[in-house]
Amino acid sequence: YGGGPPRFGGGGGGGNRGGPPPGKFGNPGERLRKRHWNLDELPKFQKNFYQEHLDVTHRPLQEVEEYRRNKEVTVKGRDCPKPIVKFHEAAFPSYVMDVIVKQNFTEPTPIQSQGWPVALSGKDMVGIAQTGSGKTIAYLLPAIVHIQHQPFLEHGDGPICLVLAPTRELAQQVQQVTAEYGRASRLKSTCIYGGAPKGPQIRDLERGVEICIATPGRLIDFLECGKTNLRRCTYLVLDEADRMLDMGFEPQIRKIVEQIRPDRQTLMWSATWPKEVRQLAEDFLKDYVQINIGALQLSANHNILQIVDVCNDLEKEDKLIRLLEEIMSEKENKTIIFVETKRRCDELTRRMRRDGWPAMGIHGDKSQQERDWVLNDFMLKLVSVADGGEEVATGMTVVIGIQAAEVTSVAAAATGTGTAIEGSATGRKLPLGEAKPKTVGITEATIAILAVTMATAITAIATDRVTLVLHQTKAALAA
Repeated sequence: YGGGPPRFGGGGGGGNRGGPPPGKFGNPGERLRKRHWNLDELPKFQKNFYQEHLDVTHRPLQEVEEYRRNKEVTVKGRDCPKPIVKFHEAAFPSYVMDVIVKQNFTEPTPIQSQGWPVALSGKDMVGIAQTGSGKTIAYLLPAIVHIQHQPFLEHGDGPICLVLAPTRELAQQVQQVTAEYGRASRLKSTCIYGGAPKGPQIRDLERGVEICIATPGRLIDFLECGKTNLRRCTYLVLDEADRMLDMGFEPQIRKIVEQIRPDRQTLMWSATWPKEVRQLAEDFLKDYVQINIGALQLSANHNILQIVDVCNDLEKEDKLIRLLEEIMSEKENKTIIFVETKRRCDELTRRMRRDGWPAMGIHGDKSQQERDWVLNDFMLKLVSVADGGEEVATGMTVVIGIQAAEVTSVAAAATGTGTAIEGSATGRKLPLGEAKPKTVGITEATIAILAVTMATAITAIATDRVTLVLHQTKAALAA
C-alpha cells in the first residue's frame, strides 16, 4: 500500500472468555478456506518507519549494554536496534506524545524502550515479559504509526491492525487503552468477543475500523459468515500467546493467521516461553527479534514470597477461613479466589455469604452484564472476595487458588511450614499448617492466570497435593 492517513472516526468497546472447543458442531474455522498468497500480486505497503534519534545514535555501545543489564533486557536476533531511554527518542507523533504527557509517565518501561525501535522498524518480534510491564503500549503506539502510513479504508475493508487476546476481559482492557490513544489519532477501533450481542460488533466492523481487538472464537464466527475480512491486515498482535495455547485456541489462531498476508508484521507477546509458544513463533514470524525482560528461564517472580504447604482436602476450607480472617482484618485488602469448576464457585460463594463474607462469584455461565457488574463492584467498592480475574491497583490483593490444576511444571519444594519457590523474594510467611517435604509443580496455565490478577499479594491453595502462597510487598504492580 502507499502512504496517506486512514479515515477519521470514533471508538468501540469489549472483552472475552474464548470460543468453544471442537465438538459435535464441527471444528472452529472449518468453513474458512486456506488462502494461497501471491506476493507479486499483492499491493505493496510500508512497515519500516523508524528513524533513529541522534541521541540514540551517539549513545556508546557500552552505555547501551549497561542499560540492558540494569533493566534485565536480553535481546536475540539480527540487527536489533538500540533501546530508547526517553520518550522523545521514539519520535512518536505529537498527538501520541500529548496523551503520554497527560498520563504523567516519566520514562518508558524496559519492554517499551527496546520494543518500540524494533516494532517501528517493521520487524517481527517476540516479547517475553510479565503482566504489568507496559506491553500494551509497546505494541499499540507502533500500530498507530503503522496505520497512519497506510491508505484510507474503503467500503468492505477489514482492519489494518488485529490484536488477538485470550479472554474478553483482557480484550476489554486493551480496547480501553486503544480508545484513549485512538481518539487522539482519530482512528476507529472495536472489540469483538463472545458472550455479547453480535449486532453492535457487526455494525462496528461494517462501518470500518482500523484496529480490531478480538478473541479467536468470535472472530472465527465473523470471518466464516463474511461479516469481516483480513485482506487489509498488515499488523498482527498475538497478546498472551501462552495463555491462548493453554486455553486450546491454537487451531483457531492458525485458521485466522491463514487469512492474513504472509508479509505482514507480527508481534507475539507471552509471559512464558514454553516449546509450544516457540513453535508458534517459528511458524508465524520471520527473522524475528526476541526481547526478554527479566530471567531467561521460567521462574518465580522475584518480587513475591511464595510459600508451599501440604494439606488434605478436609483441611482446606478451615485454612481458607483462617487465612481470610487474617487478610481481611485490614479493610482496604481484597481477595480473589480461584476454583476449578463453576459448580464449586457457586457452592463456595453461597457458603461464604451464609457465613457473613461479602462474597460474589463469577464464571463463564454468568452473563457478560453480571460479570462486568461483579468486577466493577470489586474494584470500585473494595468487595472482598470474587472468583475470577481482573487487575486491581489499590490496597493489598490476595489471590487464593482452592483447587489446583494437574501438576506439570515449575518445580517447588515444600519443607516444614512452608518454603519459598526457588528464585522468590524474602518476606513475611503466612503459615498454613505443617507439611512434609515434597516436590510439586504448578501448571503454566495457573501461573499465567495468576499473573493477570496479582496486584500486591497472591495466595494460592492447591488441593490435597499442596498449598501455595504467594505474598508480595505493598508496592502495587502497574496495570
